Amino acid sequence: MATLPNPLPNLASLGLDLPPGRLIDETDEGPWHEPLLWLADEQAAPGAWSALQRAARAVGLLPLVVDVGGGLGGPEKWELAPGAMSYPGDHDAEEVLAEFWESYAAEDEEWPGLAEAPHDTADPDATAADAVDPLLAAGRPLRAPHLALVPARRSADILTAIGWFGPANHENDTARLSAVLRSWEDRFGIRVIALGYAELLLSVAAPPTTLAEAKAVAAEHFAFCPDNILQGADTTLAAYAEHQLLNQPAWHFWWD
Repeated sequence: MATLPNPLPNLASLGLDLPPGRLIDETDEGPWHEPLLWLADEQAAPGAWSALQRAARAVGLLPLVVDVGGGLGGPEKWELAPGAMSYPGDHDAEEVLAEFWESYAAEDEEWPGLAEAPHDTADPDATAADAVDPLLAAGRPLRAPHLALVPARRSADILTAIGWFGPANHENDTARLSAVLRSWEDRFGIRVIALGYAELLLSVAAPPTTLAEAKAVAAEHFAFCPDNILQGADTTLAAYAEHQLLNQPAWHFWWD
């Protein structure tokens, strides 16, 4: 995957006010040739993301909350596989979603196409900061949230940059999912704010504000992460759209 020069080897000289932490380079095949992310040693407190966000972006790093709880440990144990990922820009988001749709939707249900982008959007980075603090304070869905920094060009590429394998039962090349996230960045102002072993949380600066808009987005969510609907509390797209998407500033995905 094409990336900018990795600032993590020179982290100590970048002038960031960081808590104690460590660089992580562990992958499924042994140490990677450079650090994949920096991870704080202690659980993050509300306000930590906001305090770091602007300074980190200025030196080529993006903030992320990593859940090291739930019995699965932190990213050292996640079998990260950056070498197995392609480049997000080589994939078309609609083609990826349409392919997933054909695999999981009923035979008589045609792919409806991409949802339209809303006319108005809030500031995506400010929305991300607002969405993170409640996650750090609530204790769920994140059990042990730690602050992390990832070298990536854009938020959508964080998954691919670290070689995250959370959706392995759905898609092994996370770059294809990053391509969809790039499209959601452009249309809905999403930011990748948190990762667990097989969980992904996004902030959403321009969520759907009508049920019709939410249903259109729900089709994309079903293709992107079928388990959200097939194994969730809302087992129809209409119910999922109403309860999980309508006016919601955060989207939560998990793969079984």
